[in-house]
Amino acid sequence: MAKKPKKQSGGTPATVALTAAGTAFTVHAYDHDPASPSYGEEAAEALGVSPDRVFKTLVAEVDGELTVAVVPVAGSLDLKALAAAVGGKRATMADPAAAERTTGYVRGGISPLGQRKRLRTVLDASARSHATICVSAGRRGLEVELAAPDLAELTGAVFAEIGRGT
Repeated sequence: MAKKPKKQSGGTPATVALTAAGTAFTVHAYDHDPASPSYGEEAAEALGVSPDRVFKTLVAEVDGELTVAVVPVAGSLDLKALAAAVGGKRATMADPAAAERTTGYVRGGISPLGQRKRLRTVLDASARSHATICVSAGRRGLEVELAAPDLAELTGAVFAEIGRGT
């Protein structure tokens, strides 16, 4: 009987998915401060990376269907633009408990990769202007850096202008 491959020490579903896909990526760990008011801005500062290259993963509901939006931490999500990007009419932020239950990650550590249930995903178009971007690797204090086209391919994401103030 074949043995199951061991999960890498410190691996998350996101890093396991990246490794399995053979995608080039770099993991960046930092000491997370639970009192930090913004997980994304904390990550940018801790990693010494411009906030327009660090992207947050938000879960919204578009016409009743959970949808992932990946936008720069330097700005915010335009819910109308998100709805339009997926052919919907109305978008609202998802209930945090539903987002955690569906993705398998905790708030502040939700990754667009390796989610328990694959959700449709929209990546802000500004991601294309960077050689690499950083997104959560699946837990607070852990980011993964990769090329935006690779992230889009692995998540089935479409690119659209869904960020505001970036």
